[in-house]
Amino acid sequence: MPLRDLLTSALNAQLRRRIRARARARYLSRQRLAGVSVRTTALIVASALFMEQLDGTVLATALPSMARSFGTEPLRMNVALTAYLLSLAVFIPASGKAADRFGSRTVFRAAIALFTVGSVLCAQADSLGFLVISRIVQGIGGAMMVPVGRLVLLRSVEKSELVSAMTWLMIPAMVGPIVGPPVGGFLVTYLSWRWIFYINVPIGLLGMALAGRYIRDIREPGRVNFDLPGLVLSGISLGCLMFGLETISRGVASVGWAAAILVVGIGSGALYVRHSRRHPQPVLDFRLMRIPTFSLSVVGGGLTRISAGAVPFLLPMMLQLGFGMSAASSGLITFASSAGSMLMKLAAKPILRRLGFRSTMMWNGLIATLFLASFAALRPSWPIAAIYAVLLVGGFFQSLQFTAYNTIAYADIPRAQMSAATSFYTTFQQLNLTLGICVAAGALAGSIALTGHSHPLLPDYSAAFLVVATISLLASPTCARLPRDAGDELSGHATPAQAVAAVTTETADAGSVV
Repeated sequence: MPLRDLLTSALNAQLRRRIRARARARYLSRQRLAGVSVRTTALIVASALFMEQLDGTVLATALPSMARSFGTEPLRMNVALTAYLLSLAVFIPASGKAADRFGSRTVFRAAIALFTVGSVLCAQADSLGFLVISRIVQGIGGAMMVPVGRLVLLRSVEKSELVSAMTWLMIPAMVGPIVGPPVGGFLVTYLSWRWIFYINVPIGLLGMALAGRYIRDIREPGRVNFDLPGLVLSGISLGCLMFGLETISRGVASVGWAAAILVVGIGSGALYVRHSRRHPQPVLDFRLMRIPTFSLSVVGGGLTRISAGAVPFLLPMMLQLGFGMSAASSGLITFASSAGSMLMKLAAKPILRRLGFRSTMMWNGLIATLFLASFAALRPSWPIAAIYAVLLVGGFFQSLQFTAYNTIAYADIPRAQMSAATSFYTTFQQLNLTLGICVAAGALAGSIALTGHSHPLLPDYSAAFLVVATISLLASPTCARLPRDAGDELSGHATPAQAVAAVTTETADAGSVV
């Protein structure tokens, strides 16, 4: 046989072996992933959410110490929180399309890596400006990390399992806020605020390893049209709106300059709405707002999340600057709210099954708002046990509200639109959290200006808490517009009419058997 034929035969044999090896590897991978439970997937996705929540809560505890390190006023440090949330709002719209095009596992792991790199940069910051830039890098990673992980979970479960899946998703995410304040307070008090960012490194590396082994690489079948003009317009709109509001709340620019930024944001938003009506796959699809359960969750949840974004900014600052506590002592108190959230996860499914989504969201929203308003009455003279009790119970009811919002939002979304719905919902979720910080800072600055104080005092913090509680109060009437049977397939709740119908059907069936 000629040498050329021998070489060709050898190369073909080697190619066949490689093809068989790759096919076997793909088969083994599918077999391994087929055995991964919904609980395992939810917990892995939640590890990313845990890292993000831990980062946010430890940063809130460290803000006064970081302000002293940078030689700036504590009130101006809210730009470090806003920059991250603003980055999320700008880049989250692209997360669903990126996952559909490049694969959910690829995007999820890359997002964790970018978030980890941003954490290292934050730890190296020697000025507020460098910290803000580093937080933006973190935000780009977070913009892809959490919504893509949630998308994987939504595509992996049946609707009847959605409440349980969301509960498992939120458990590790609640651990972050629980351990964040005391860990952050300990690091700031006894080491350095820079360590609050270094602790993200091992968590990020572990998350990347687990995602590579257990997360399915889900892609949307067919051609994915990436809406680049839409992303630019929505990014300019969201960025200008948030930056303008944040500028006004801090009072660092003239009213005319801030108003000009807001006008650009509103104009870009109008252009985007016009563009989205013509594009077949817009980056933010407002047609989803035609689905009642989704639109009401976006609007009602948005009002509630404004208060949720304000509390991590106001509460640690009030305890440290108003009560005179150290960062460590403040952290040991603020974690009580997150502990209440953790306890709620055990009760969410039974409550929703018993009362249904509509009744739960209406009345629980009122209770959560009342406890939020009670934060305005906290004073150094209160017994520590009483402060713990208010924060614990308030955290319980607020977390129940968010679990209901996050679940009912996807109750009627077709599976093909899950990526678009996840991007849309998460974008406005982060937008409202950012707005909450701006509202809190603006209310605090406004109270200081009206009272003539040189720095915020306890009555100023009380006024700010009452302002955000008033906004949260508007969510309950919105929830009242939900249909009475909304989400019953998810919760297992049966209305009296449905129960009677079920009994009648069973009786008829029994009669036919007899």
